[in-house]
Amino acid sequence: MSRVFSAAMLFCLLLCAGCGYHPAGSPAHLPNTVHTLAVPVFQNDTQSYHTEIAFTQAVIKEFSSRTPYRLVAGTSSNADATLYGTITSYQVIPLTYNSQTGQSSSFLITIKARVKLVDRNGNVLYQNSTYLFRQQYETTQDLVTFIQEDSPAVQRLARDFAQAMVSDILESF
Repeated sequence: MSRVFSAAMLFCLLLCAGCGYHPAGSPAHLPNTVHTLAVPVFQNDTQSYHTEIAFTQAVIKEFSSRTPYRLVAGTSSNADATLYGTITSYQVIPLTYNSQTGQSSSFLITIKARVKLVDRNGNVLYQNSTYLFRQQYETTQDLVTFIQEDSPAVQRLARDFAQAMVSDILESF
């Protein structure tokens, strides 16, 4: 009888413990006190032009589409938490060359970033200083059909960064 009782108790404890899953779109690991999130424009410690704008906009879009938080642009004393981001490195490296012209025909863009989510009392809720994203892009050699591809590559990197960062914050990985 005690063996059956022990098994039943173990089953009940496992049932109560749950599996850790939660409904999609619900912030799992941020405090219940966070309802408003401020996202000031990321800092840019590089020579890249407007990369911080692309990253900030991508993060705001990702948070607004995946969470119930009210987002505030810039810093606000009314925000429950503030997300600070910095673009720490921006590097473009030629990958392939056109043998006829000797010019680069494809490039690898690498961007490093760090973020810190701080509540209104200054407590760090999330921090990661090791984000690293890469994107390859090609250039056209024909001046008539030339399209500057580095800006769309930065946009794609910003989107990938925002998706990864918001997932990390919501899931606390």
